[in-house]
Amino acid sequence: MLTMYGIKNCDTIKKARNFLDNSGKAYSFHDYKVSGVDKAKLEEWVMEHGWETILNRSGTTFKALDAGDKAHIDSEKAILLMMSNPSMIKRPILDLGDRTIVGFKATTYEDALEGVKA
Repeated sequence: MLTMYGIKNCDTIKKARNFLDNSGKAYSFHDYKVSGVDKAKLEEWVMEHGWETILNRSGTTFKALDAGDKAHIDSEKAILLMMSNPSMIKRPILDLGDRTIVGFKATTYEDALEGVKA
């Protein structure tokens, strides 16, 4: 089964969930704000995509950090920041089982889900 990770009230999450609902694909939803996310999962995503892709540096949560927290970020520091502030995790992250997709574009989802059973 597919798993979508994100924050329930995010507009991009709403679009991605609507896409999956309309495509008839079964999925579970993991809300970072409600359930958090563990270090091992963040490490997997960072290994697959790089911390630069997983850490949302354009959001208000990241922008509100002091300069010291924003400086000298590496994968370990990015993971710690995301664990303490799940709003800093890019969204959605769609877990296909063998790989993940970060962000939402309908064409990317269409291509990735072509062989996935409903």
